[in-house]
Amino acid sequence: MPSETPGTDPGRHLIRYSGHAPFSPEVVVRAAGTSVFTEGGRELLDFTSGQMSAILGHSHPAIVSTVREQVAHLDHLHSGMLSPPVVELARRLAGTLPEPLDRTLLLTTGAEANEAAVRMAKLVTGRHEIVSFARSWHGMTQAAANATYSAGRKGYGPAAPGNFALPVPDRHRPSVVGANGELDWRRQLDLGFEMIDAQSVGSLAACLVEPILSSGGVVELPPGYLAALAHKCRERGMLLILDEAQTGLCRTGDWYAFQHDGVVPDILTLSKTLGAGLPLAAVVTGAEIERRAHERGFLFFTTHVNDPLPAAVGNTVLDILVRDRLDERARRLGAALRDGLDELARRHGVVGDVRGRGLLLGMELVGDDVLGDGGADRLGAAVTRRCYELGLHMNIVQLPGMGGIFRIAPPLTASDEEIGRGVAVLDEALADAARAL
Repeated sequence: MPSETPGTDPGRHLIRYSGHAPFSPEVVVRAAGTSVFTEGGRELLDFTSGQMSAILGHSHPAIVSTVREQVAHLDHLHSGMLSPPVVELARRLAGTLPEPLDRTLLLTTGAEANEAAVRMAKLVTGRHEIVSFARSWHGMTQAAANATYSAGRKGYGPAAPGNFALPVPDRHRPSVVGANGELDWRRQLDLGFEMIDAQSVGSLAACLVEPILSSGGVVELPPGYLAALAHKCRERGMLLILDEAQTGLCRTGDWYAFQHDGVVPDILTLSKTLGAGLPLAAVVTGAEIERRAHERGFLFFTTHVNDPLPAAVGNTVLDILVRDRLDERARRLGAALRDGLDELARRHGVVGDVRGRGLLLGMELVGDDVLGDGGADRLGAAVTRRCYELGLHMNIVQLPGMGGIFRIAPPLTASDEEIGRGVAVLDEALADAARAL
């Protein structure tokens, strides 16, 4: 078959699936460690860990070895069969989590895991209403999309009834403030649930949230918020579902972000980081919820549920996280990266805020006051382009009015030199983009 003609659009036979965002301008042919390499021979430092997933970097030798060995031995089974990698991964995940979280369902994507979690919550509670944050992103499948408010709601017809949005406790952009002018998150939470209670038909089943909203702008919940939210759920007989697709497994400096707040969810969903870039997700709950779901005929039977190949990868991921103490490394590298970003904020007036935890950090640009409406979006796009030209791949929030917020999440295996190099490129890109606009 002939190769592509030089100069033609490599994506011309593909369905565009990212809203109005274009595909990357170059085809990537190889990836290793913290870098990806394009068809034209350029190296890009990857500060997105792929799709916020490759916590061990790209093509980690242990992952490559596991895939080669496992695919030759046992790759896929009938979905009713069990295999040693699946049994082992479920056991080991339970060992990393507090009680009562010791029952696991292995799936492929975060959306699928959230779908299963919501389905389980509805079955166990006998209710159907779901609460999530107003800037949430939980996936594009049915129940996950209904609980997603940041994008993708318009033009697809009616959403499922009984989905409610909760205000985001954003300390940088507070919607409810106290006498000191700062976010009054307790009053905001009370008002949010007053509105939800007024709209509810008495069938509140679950609250599905991220401990740190990632696609929603890297918003870290204020201290005490998650515990107060859990209390609101208990008062109403709701289950608390935490989506740790991006925050779980050492990314934030703890094994799980909820540990930072001392709150244990009723159901936990994992993906992205669990497979370190390969398709693996999990729903984890306690024995009592699992028993009640089973007694009521819980059904989530998919082609790749509990597949042995991705489960083997998950076991290797856990091996490396423990062996290399990557939770500690994420804290150390995250502190160094945060220091670098804070220094950029001091020297570049267009940087309005730096936030996040561990190696999941956000940097928000300001530009509307200088450049007019949409100025931050235009500046963010310009900085992104300039970073790409200088050899750094950055991810900017692709939401209306939020195009000036970067999500910065390099692999946990990045070197100190790579962290420093990325900050230096970002420094140059900020200066160049600000001058050009």
